[in-house]
Amino acid sequence: MKLTRYWVAVVSLDHALRGVNGGFIQVCHGKAAPLKRMRKDDYLLIYSPKLSMNGTEKCQSFTALGKVEDELIYPFRMTETFVPFRRNINFNDSKACSILPLIPELEFITDKKHWGYPFRFGFFEITENDFTLIASKMR
Repeated sequence: MKLTRYWVAVVSLDHALRGVNGGFIQVCHGKAAPLKRMRKDDYLLIYSPKLSMNGTEKCQSFTALGKVEDELIYPFRMTETFVPFRRNINFNDSKACSILPLIPELEFITDKKHWGYPFRFGFFEITENDFTLIASKMR
């Protein structure tokens, strides 16, 4: 019996929207290893700390919600020298949700004063409880 897992990918809003529009996720500068941790039918949240990758304007919101479509992990040539790996995601219609009011309730944030620490990893697993709370605010 397969257990569903729940993931958070840290991606700027501009890149999150590109992924939502294209039906894919690309994380951690295009590495395949994080994508291999997911399985078909796992759930994914995108957290966007900033509006754009190279910008400084904060977003601090969960910006997309989806489900892993299949087991395929594939390279995608973006430039002659950059070929990141991607994974197909079936994104749901959802609205962005600020993390700030959720911090006190989220289990994966153990240090509420330094709440941004878990996001430094770029991709990580969360509990079903945390996923359900965040997803309920995005629907």
